[in-house]
Amino acid sequence: MKVLALNSSPRGEGQSKTEIMLSHLVHGMTEAGAEVEIVNLRDKKINTCSGCFQCWTKTPGVCIHKDDMSRELFEKYRQADLVVFATPLYHYAVNATMKAFIERTLPMNEPYFVPLPSGRTTHPERYPHPRAVVLSVAGFHDEEAFGPLSAWAKYLFGKRLVAEIYRPGAEAMAVSLGGSRAQRILAATVEAGREIVTNGGISEATMQQIHEQSVKDLGIWTTVANLMWKTCIAEGVTLKTFVERGLVPRPDSVESFMLIMGMAFNRDAARDTRAVIQFLFSGEVEGACHFDIDNGTIIPSAGRADSPTLTIETPFAVWMDIVTGKADGQNLFMAQKYKVDGDMELLMRFDRLFGR
Repeated sequence: MKVLALNSSPRGEGQSKTEIMLSHLVHGMTEAGAEVEIVNLRDKKINTCSGCFQCWTKTPGVCIHKDDMSRELFEKYRQADLVVFATPLYHYAVNATMKAFIERTLPMNEPYFVPLPSGRTTHPERYPHPRAVVLSVAGFHDEEAFGPLSAWAKYLFGKRLVAEIYRPGAEAMAVSLGGSRAQRILAATVEAGREIVTNGGISEATMQQIHEQSVKDLGIWTTVANLMWKTCIAEGVTLKTFVERGLVPRPDSVESFMLIMGMAFNRDAARDTRAVIQFLFSGEVEGACHFDIDNGTIIPSAGRADSPTLTIETPFAVWMDIVTGKADGQNLFMAQKYKVDGDMELLMRFDRLFGR
C-alpha cells in the first residue's frame, strides 16, 4: 500500500499535536508494510484555487497554477492508494492549508453533471481518487466539536473514507506525554495505523482507546489552562514562549493557589516530612489556607490550621510573585515583605518541596 500522509499543521519543533498523532499512526502503517511518505504542507507553496475552470476546459487535468501542488503534490496524490488528511481543528473544520490542498485536487474530476441514485449530483472522475483517512486534533475535550468536520468528510469522501480519527483534549495529552494515559492513546494510534493497512479500517476497541479522556479531572485542567492563558495575556507572550521560559500559571485566588501548589508538590522530596504549612493572605486577595504534608502526600485545605508547623503571613501579590518566579523569596523576606512564624528550616526547603 502506498500512503501519502499530509500534515497541515503550521506548527513544528514538537509543538504540533497533529504531528504527534500522525507520526504514531504512520509508525503503525509502516510496521504493517505500507510505504508511507509524510508531507508537511507548511513547507509547500500551494496557491488557492482561482475558480477559473481551465483545468476542466483549456488544459484538461492540468491546473493553471505553477506551484508545489501542480509540480509535485498532485501527482503524489494521484499515485497514492491512501491519503491521510491530518489537520488541527480550526473553527470546527480543516484549516485553510488543508482546504487549499483539497480544492486543488479539482483536476481529478471532469466537469459533467452526473446524477446518482441517491438524488445527489456529482462530477465524474478523470482519475480515480485514493481512499482517505481523516485525522484531527482539538484543544476542546468534547468529541462533539468534531461533528461538523465529520459530516463534511463523510459527504466529501463517501465510500472512499476508510477511517476518521479525532483526538479531543490534545493539549492536555501533549502536556502529559510521559504519563500512562497519553501513552495508551498513542499506542492505540499506532495500532490504528496497523489495522488500517491490514484490515482496511479501525476496530471499535482501538477507537475507544484513542478517545480515552486525557486528564483525570477536567475541572482542574480547565482552571489551570485558564490561569495559563491569563498569565500569557498579562506577560504579553505566546503559549510557545510561556513554555520555553518555564513560566508558571499565576494563581488569582486562594483556591487556585491551593491547586497550583498541589500540582507543584514534589512527593519524593517530602518522603520523610510531616508538617502543616499555613498561609494568611492579605491585600488584593484575602483569606487563609493550609497544606498537610505527610510522608510524600499533601492535602490542601481552606481556612486556618489548628497547629501549623509554619505560618506565612503575606500580601497575596507578594507571594504570587514568588510562586511564579518574578521575585526572590529570600530577598523579599529580608526586606520584610512577608512574615514567618514557626519552622524556618521548612521554609528553606520550599524550592525542593514545591518545584516549578
